[in-house]
Amino acid sequence: MKKVKYYYNTHTLRYEKLETPLRVRLLRVFGFIAGSLVFAAIIVAIAFQYVDSPKEILLQQENETLRENYSLLKNRTDQLQQQMAELENRDNDVYRAIFEATPVPDSARLKAMAKSKEVQLVQSMGEHELVQSITGQLNTLTLRAAYQQKSFDDIDVMIKNKEKLLAAIPAIQPVSDKDLRHIASGFGYRIDPVYKITKFHAGLDFAATQGTPIYATADGTVKEASYDAGGYGNHVVINHGYGYETLYGHMVRIKARGGQKIKRGEVIGWVGSTGKSTGPHCHYEVHKSGQPVDPVYFFYNDLTPEQYDQVLKLSKAANQSFD
Repeated sequence: MKKVKYYYNTHTLRYEKLETPLRVRLLRVFGFIAGSLVFAAIIVAIAFQYVDSPKEILLQQENETLRENYSLLKNRTDQLQQQMAELENRDNDVYRAIFEATPVPDSARLKAMAKSKEVQLVQSMGEHELVQSITGQLNTLTLRAAYQQKSFDDIDVMIKNKEKLLAAIPAIQPVSDKDLRHIASGFGYRIDPVYKITKFHAGLDFAATQGTPIYATADGTVKEASYDAGGYGNHVVINHGYGYETLYGHMVRIKARGGQKIKRGEVIGWVGSTGKSTGPHCHYEVHKSGQPVDPVYFFYNDLTPEQYDQVLKLSKAANQSFD
């Protein structure tokens, strides 16, 4: 049962029934609701300030996982960048140096890739920034690797050309000389056997019995195979390419023919004493870019260091040439 309240009216001097107007009751209800809403808002604000929602907790966990994965990827990317830098340095300082090729300048590599900016601190990056950073670094590495692959392809061509070059350089003695007794006269100024004056001798004389085989000292093409009455007699000139030519003089008989492809060690004729000669021997010359050079410096394929030292001493002895 609802309680009835009374109050003492001082004007009428008697107790009267207390009745609350509807307007006051409505105001009280509105005030209660408004206060509740304000209090609830304050509670919610405090909760959101200091307590994470389940969705936020999930997002934070995902972000933390992304940062950890990024850190691992960043370490791996740094390792790859270091390896690429080492490969580029080795490419310039070793591989291309071996083949006397011009190093690839950094500017050429930078044309093929965008130089990456300094990566921001991982803690300050959002998911989008993390993805962009990783993508940019991987794109840079991809471009660097592609350019490096092209450089290695060029070096592969150089290797093949180098093999041809090595095969084209005179590297053996033209006459079998295992006991090192056939070198009779060396390169330089020697006494001419006919005119008895000092003249420049442009090759080496290998004294040997008539009919001893003469071998091509490198791969090449026979440029000349003919007879010179006043000089080399029956002689052969081989063009080896790369600026190298060799001459073999005073043969008793020529086997090689003009235009023929020759391999190192192939017999091209036999020792004789034709032309301007005082005895059976093979006059041997090496020319580089049209100039005669001392052939003794090219006998590195069929001599030990000790034998080479002995040959060097024999070739430098002052004596009379055979032609």
